[in-house]
Amino acid sequence: MNPSAANQTAATRLRLRITSAAESIVRSGHPWLFADSIHEANRAGQTGELAVIYDRKDKFLAVGLFDSDSPIRVRILHAGKPQTIDSSWWKAHLEKSLTRREQFFDETTTGYRLIHGESDGWPGLVLDKYDSTLVLKIYTASWLPRLEETVSLFKEKIPSERIVLRLSRNIQPVAEKQFQLYDGQMLFGLTPDAPVIFSENGIRFEADVMRGQKTGFFLDQRENRAEVEKLSRGKKVLNAFSYSGGFSVYAARGGAKSVTDLDISAHALESANRNFALNRNFPGVAVCHHETVQADAFEWIEKTPAKFDLIVLDPPSLAKRASEREGAIRAYERLNALGIQKLERDGILVAGSCSAHVSATEFFDAVRRAAVKPGRKFSELKTVQHPPDHPANFKEAEYLKVIYLKYAA
Repeated sequence: MNPSAANQTAATRLRLRITSAAESIVRSGHPWLFADSIHEANRAGQTGELAVIYDRKDKFLAVGLFDSDSPIRVRILHAGKPQTIDSSWWKAHLEKSLTRREQFFDETTTGYRLIHGESDGWPGLVLDKYDSTLVLKIYTASWLPRLEETVSLFKEKIPSERIVLRLSRNIQPVAEKQFQLYDGQMLFGLTPDAPVIFSENGIRFEADVMRGQKTGFFLDQRENRAEVEKLSRGKKVLNAFSYSGGFSVYAARGGAKSVTDLDISAHALESANRNFALNRNFPGVAVCHHETVQADAFEWIEKTPAKFDLIVLDPPSLAKRASEREGAIRAYERLNALGIQKLERDGILVAGSCSAHVSATEFFDAVRRAAVKPGRKFSELKTVQHPPDHPANFKEAEYLKVIYLKYAA
């Protein structure tokens, strides 16, 4: 790693003073310091170095990773009493994240999140485990000068055959130009010649760790997939925005009569077929009628005459930025209204959102508005948010929400 970016001496360390409003925000535990909150710096900062933040009385407030090109100028690592951020600190920091997961999973689940960014104290960094493969995804360039040190720590503390690097689209140009790093690069181990196979509650899935969405699979929906399995016996199931068919395999194992995977991506549907093939050892999967449909989900649901007993609507984020929030809320209401029209009597709707810019209250209310329009009676079974390996410790981290509705016969 670059010593000048990461190991500044006390004399040359980047020192920042911030606005009084920002002081309150940092003290409250929020992990982001925006550029316009900094009113004094002892020098220009370099991306990846530690920035020490002081309050108006020149007392230590926090320390974090500096990013010279991002509106989020500092991502907080530690706030409160001063601490030395050295190799021993990083090892202990990693141990905390790993220890939190020890109670969550048994040997039937080999795919889960080990580090969930800011909420685990690793701002802008995600680490997922797929059996013996680790996938490291980085969302801020401030980790790039520290990558060698970080990967060495992971290799030392987490047994694995390989580590794959995934990069957020916004940092790919600087990663390639300045650090010769690219999305899908092998940081350790051999490049897999096929998708990586892992287990989730005994079900086998493939993960496209090199090019797939997120880090190769949607690990955050594990608990909801298990819930759909419990609800699926004897039912005709539609899994819209199905990606690689995670909900569908669970539904089939749970005794679904038939499952339809609906996605605009042929590549995703091919993966769904392979995931079904991986699990033919389960009687339910072996006998379930599985169909794939490549189409725009909004258009297909609106036009199809088919009806279903259970519909999963889990689209990709409909609000990539705050300015798209109102449009996303309307789109969620429309999508779920369309889905409800395709439910048989006594049908169940499972509606999800992964849009961080749409709050849980806004999303749940949009689905409820859609639910009352057909004039049919329904009951709300439950609402859920983040699973335990994807904690959300501040507002902007709260992206996942799912609501379950059941219609009367």
